[in-house]
Amino acid sequence: MTFLSVFSKLNANLVKAASGMTAAALAVIAVMIPYEVFGRYVLGYMPVWSSEAATYALVWASMMGGAVGLRKGYQVSLNFVMNKLPRIPRLVVTGCMYAGMLVFLGLMTWFGIFQVIINMHQRSTAIGIPMSLPYLALPVGFLLMLMITIEQCWMFFHPESKGR
Repeated sequence: MTFLSVFSKLNANLVKAASGMTAAALAVIAVMIPYEVFGRYVLGYMPVWSSEAATYALVWASMMGGAVGLRKGYQVSLNFVMNKLPRIPRLVVTGCMYAGMLVFLGLMTWFGIFQVIINMHQRSTAIGIPMSLPYLALPVGFLLMLMITIEQCWMFFHPESKGR
């Protein structure tokens, strides 16, 4: 068993967990938003925590869903331009793209960790949870995206390792 196969299996399992988290967060949003609207306009009462819960669920759904989408190839790409390039320029452009993504995702992971640490002692206004919990979606999501990009980059530049 090669490092790439272990890494790919790890990424696949993490993406499966992220898919479940995305579905759960979207379920929270799907319940909270109509509940807020019904409470506000029909009952004349809306609990203060419901809006905050929906917002934090949206943050988690966005970060986990972004990682799932990256793994499944849902992002917009210009394949028709890349396919017209000769082999060497295509490798250079792809290498620059992967380098940019790796730097960006690495910086965003670090920034996310920094935000979690900074907001560790702050509490959310309505729910009262530590603000580090909503902010934790940033480093978790960006780290997962970084791991997926490392795997995709390796497989692009070492196509012989795909079948192993």
